[in-house]
Amino acid sequence: MENHFDGWVAEHYDETSATMFDPALLDRTSRFLADRSEGDALEFALGTGRVALPLAEKGIRIEGIEFSAAMIERFRAKPGSESIPVAHGDMTTVRLDRTFSLVYLVWNTISNLVTQDAQVACFENAAAHLRPGGRFVLELWVPDLRRMLPGEQHLLCDVSERHIGIDEIDTATQTGTSHHYWTTDGRIHHATTPWRYCWPAELDLMARLAGMDLVERWADWECTPFTGNSASHVSVWQISRGR
Repeated sequence: MENHFDGWVAEHYDETSATMFDPALLDRTSRFLADRSEGDALEFALGTGRVALPLAEKGIRIEGIEFSAAMIERFRAKPGSESIPVAHGDMTTVRLDRTFSLVYLVWNTISNLVTQDAQVACFENAAAHLRPGGRFVLELWVPDLRRMLPGEQHLLCDVSERHIGIDEIDTATQTGTSHHYWTTDGRIHHATTPWRYCWPAELDLMARLAGMDLVERWADWECTPFTGNSASHVSVWQISRGR
């Protein structure tokens, strides 16, 4: 797996993702996760600790797996990070020596695994880290392909004073590339991120292959009902207690 979260991206991650660090959003996110944990949790793709730190503040014992050493370095510079162990490696293959009541993967990160096989392996690794009855929580966008005209391959995903984002999409392979143009200190920085989108039903099948069943699906962390018009979903799968 290629590392697209190194260098400039890691250095400016919190700044360029500022809306996702909104305290109200993080409170809703951490409360949702804490309510589905029995006191401990494993975060796949921990990043700079955006969710792990507020969740730890709620008394949950956190461990993490993170692929980017640069992101771990940014995380370690934050107060409270010293109490959270982080394994450096791929969330599809790294196996810790314990199990958890909760494994979670947030903010579209499973899409960074650009093959179906890798996404299936992620579910299998999540299941391997869960105790009987444990839950896997995943947050993912739902691509609005209805906005694309026949033959079109690009969608404008964000336009602001400091950022322009364009998604290049191949519907035949369910893959794409996000092109980001950031203006920082009078300079334009271009970053690209490849991804693979997958639909909720496809994720449910991945979960079943890993021995988990869907128990909840919401449009957001506030438990808004999920509908055909939802732009994202928060899904919860539970491993069989007899596993």
